Amino acid sequence: MENVQQYEQELQKRITENLARIKHKLIVISGKGGTGKTTISGSLAVLAKSKVIADCDVDAPDLHLLLSPHIKEKYEFFGMKKASIDTEKCTECGVCKELCRFGAIKIVDGQYIVEPFSCEGCGVCVWNCPVQAIDFKENMAGEWYVSDTEYGPMVHAKLGIAESNSGKLVTQVRQKASEIANAVGADFVIIDGPPGIGCSVIASLANTDLVLAVSEPTVSGIADLARVLKLTRHFGIRTVVCLNKYDINTEKSREIEHYCSESNIQVVGRIPFDPEVTQAIVNGVPLVKYSHGRASQEITHAWETLKEAFL
Repeated sequence: MENVQQYEQELQKRITENLARIKHKLIVISGKGGTGKTTISGSLAVLAKSKVIADCDVDAPDLHLLLSPHIKEKYEFFGMKKASIDTEKCTECGVCKELCRFGAIKIVDGQYIVEPFSCEGCGVCVWNCPVQAIDFKENMAGEWYVSDTEYGPMVHAKLGIAESNSGKLVTQVRQKASEIANAVGADFVIIDGPPGIGCSVIASLANTDLVLAVSEPTVSGIADLARVLKLTRHFGIRTVVCLNKYDINTEKSREIEHYCSESNIQVVGRIPFDPEVTQAIVNGVPLVKYSHGRASQEITHAWETLKEAFL
């Protein structure tokens, strides 16, 4: 156990050192899904001239739909182990089923089995089986990729259905993107982060220089933004805001801007509603490449403001 802890500490130290070498690390996040975070990330990936792109939304990745990456390298990702019952050893005593608080032990055709989607890998069944008929098996929880795109190198991943350890997979994506950026001398790492404030978001924020929080003028807009700002404030990371589709509800937009002003948060972009955004998504093309309309122009302006924020 001591050796494992020492290894994990050394690994985290190397990850931190790698991430710290990159001069500009920008992550785009939002309080919830559907705010336009990936649309903006995809356009920033086009606008930044010297960068590596990372999609850290490993639970529901979709940046690849805009950037059309060509996969060069593919790696398996192993999360926590899953329990497995050896039916030849099992005496069907029912202890495992009684102890499993997740309801992962099922009886199928008279045999005890572990439902993999329900198993949380806690190990209670393994430790308490009186005949040692249950063991942990390595579980491939997803894959991660190193790809080329028209706009630069990209590191991305896909976590399997109902799999866990998304934070660990995010860290792997971040580390590899950092290594590539160091190798090619990139000025930026552009990160499309996960929505919300969970484990994967926290992992995405590690050693980030600047957070771009995307908000929208809805009833929950301020609440969604507030919890993101509370998280980034906790970690001491500078945060700016982009207000998407601001003109669909100008009253709520003014409320959000007032909240940002009171919180001393800079609003770097006010993107109007534009049907060409949907058309760009349908065609699988980043907005700033597909169109030079109002929304595209405002994202371009926001990028110029973001570059100044790094100075």
